[in-house]
Amino acid sequence: MKFTLSWLKDHLETEASLDEIVETLTMIGLEVESLDDKSALKPFVIAKVLTAARHPDADKLQVLTVDTGDGKPLQVVCGAPNARAGLVGAFAAPGAYVPGIDVTLSVGKIRGVESHGMMCSERELQMSDEHNGIIDLPADAPVGTSFAAYAGLDDPVIEINLTPNRPDCTSVYGIARDLAAAGLGTLKNEPIAPVKGSGAPRVNVALELGDSPNLCPGFAWRTIKGVKNGSSPKWLQQRLIAIGLRPINALVDITNYITFDRGRPLHVFDADKVTGNLTVRRGVEGENILGLNGKEYTFDPDNVVIADADGVESIGGIMGGEHSGCNENTTNVVVESALWDAMNIARTGRSLGIITDARYRFERGVDPEFMVPGLELATQLVLDFCGGTPSETEVIGYNGHTPKTVKFPASEVKRLTGVDVPAETSLDILSRLGFVPQGKGELVDVVIPSWRPDIDGKADLVEEVMRIHGVDRVDPQPLLSHAAVNGKILTPLQIRTRNARRALAARGMMEAVTWSFISEGSAKAFGGGQPELKLANPIAADMSDMRPSLLPGLLAAAQRNADRGFNDLALFEVSGTYEGNTPDGQRRAAAGIRRGTSKLEGSGRHWSGNIGPVGVFDAKADAIAVLEACGAPVDKLQIESGGPAWYHPGRSGTIKLGPKVILGTFGEFHPKTLETLDVAGSLCGFEVFIDAIPEPKQKASRTKPALNLSDFQTVRRDFAFVVDKSVEAGAVVRAALAGDKKLITGVQVFDLFEGAALGVDKKSVAIEVAIQPQERTLNDEDLEALTKRIVESVGKQTGGVLRG
Repeated sequence: MKFTLSWLKDHLETEASLDEIVETLTMIGLEVESLDDKSALKPFVIAKVLTAARHPDADKLQVLTVDTGDGKPLQVVCGAPNARAGLVGAFAAPGAYVPGIDVTLSVGKIRGVESHGMMCSERELQMSDEHNGIIDLPADAPVGTSFAAYAGLDDPVIEINLTPNRPDCTSVYGIARDLAAAGLGTLKNEPIAPVKGSGAPRVNVALELGDSPNLCPGFAWRTIKGVKNGSSPKWLQQRLIAIGLRPINALVDITNYITFDRGRPLHVFDADKVTGNLTVRRGVEGENILGLNGKEYTFDPDNVVIADADGVESIGGIMGGEHSGCNENTTNVVVESALWDAMNIARTGRSLGIITDARYRFERGVDPEFMVPGLELATQLVLDFCGGTPSETEVIGYNGHTPKTVKFPASEVKRLTGVDVPAETSLDILSRLGFVPQGKGELVDVVIPSWRPDIDGKADLVEEVMRIHGVDRVDPQPLLSHAAVNGKILTPLQIRTRNARRALAARGMMEAVTWSFISEGSAKAFGGGQPELKLANPIAADMSDMRPSLLPGLLAAAQRNADRGFNDLALFEVSGTYEGNTPDGQRRAAAGIRRGTSKLEGSGRHWSGNIGPVGVFDAKADAIAVLEACGAPVDKLQIESGGPAWYHPGRSGTIKLGPKVILGTFGEFHPKTLETLDVAGSLCGFEVFIDAIPEPKQKASRTKPALNLSDFQTVRRDFAFVVDKSVEAGAVVRAALAGDKKLITGVQVFDLFEGAALGVDKKSVAIEVAIQPQERTLNDEDLEALTKRIVESVGKQTGGVLRG
């Protein structure tokens, strides 16, 4: 939201300096994003051309002698057709930056003649698009003084960063109201006098919205005949240019001015181009309009339009049509001031891809009580600038504004902010902001003004009190000490999230942050796509569903990198996934993908040996590393072959803790999944549910347990078991460990063998068992007994027998 200082002072009577205004705006929540004090125009001075002679080597150039007021005339080469002796204009000396041509001047030669500066046109000073000649000022303009001050171009421009909940400050008047409430002056609250009209409007309007009258809860209009649509006054053009708008003609400039001045968007139709009467209705599938921006838009029934007998003339609350737009030939107009449903405006603007100043205000909420006064103000300006005869004002659909009332306990300010603001002060602040407190005592009813649709409860009123009273008055307070020394601050899930990030980053993976929204096809490919997880108003067609997994976003990110030549990469993300629309349906997951040859030991080609493509075991190692970092009992994990449908059925696995608790999945991706996501390449990935990891039974402690090392040497024994091919090696390992949990400290598979000698559908699994004596050296009898227990355990759990 941009405005100039003089524009602000149209509504605020104040002696405050520019610095005080800027500081106060930020303090009351209207953060100043930029300030242009127009210092760039200070080098330009008013100068007079003393002589003008033809350039000796160029027919279209003249050599001027210019008086800049210091008694030392300068020689300037100029090509403007209106340059002449006696002309008074704007001069830029060497060293000055000319914004219109983005050039810093220096002394130079033009066709062999030295030039010390330049006489400027309006376009070169960004005053307008006029560049057919240099600026021609009245003869009595004071030579040697600042041109910016003389022309009114030294008016500082302030830009504030508005939050979406402050529709009341989308106008200069609303900003002035807040500054006045903050004690920086007095609001010039001059009433808008109704303009007396004669007769009914020549164009009638009807609301035909069926069972959705809320789409246009009010429509006011009048016609004005006999207008002369020329240029708007210079002061109005300068204000529009200062805030980045281009002056077009008086009628259009008036609507733009009131949009920013009062936060009231309007539209003016050329009445002679309207066929019959106007109707506010839903769009018809396939209807289109050529907008004022020169682009064509096609409608559906979710859009609200203003149409005549020939078709659509305007997109309600967003943009008018080129056909009924006003130009220099317009003599009769329809001036419209209406109310529109904020949600419908936002959806329509987003679906059509239109961003306008009108949409910006309507989707946030405009003051319904200013609908008719805004029309009256526009009418008066049209009469002042263009003349004409107005009709009477007509209003349909508007049932008046019913103000909200909020119960406000004065003690709520201290409870929420810690600042003790007296009740009288709080109510006085609210009154200055336009609220109407009713009654006295601890609990007061506060009537909310029509221009504050964002106020819903007592906490909102506390915010209003504090931003005016001064957030800087909140005294800093020390943090309360914890009950125990070194007590935990973060929750277990927060700690696991941090540990997972660190573990994956340490494995050479780069962290990515992807959208929580994905396309319907991607969601269904990863087990999602439920109706309750669809967005009511997605920001894009390919962001329609909440993600059921982190993997689609990571795969898409990997493909974008591959498209740009980065083929070998590893990405991870730790964030939320969504299995339902309830809090229990949100999971905390850590996921990662590897592409190409991006393995832990490196990637790419090398003279000592090329790295092979990533595979299922790379993904498994990443998943196990995350679980270990998060404190999962890695020695008790069970890994089953096969995973969800988006993985390759023969190259994937599921990590479990017991028969029911699934901690994660990993594997290479199914070709159909990659085809659905339009992704290609060697890819593997994993997803670990860190919220499913059980918390340790004993409390976490920074004190390390006693180190108990055995005095006896570790004994290692090898076993080879013949089992069915369907038996997993992990089952053999777990069975061997169960032979004696006290003595056996580790089991490792070191060989797999299949052959006809073993029998049909049989295989041999060779394991090494680490045996650690604790109390004494084991003798032959002890080892034989332990061997027997291992063989019996493996045979009982897997059906395996010792290989002969």
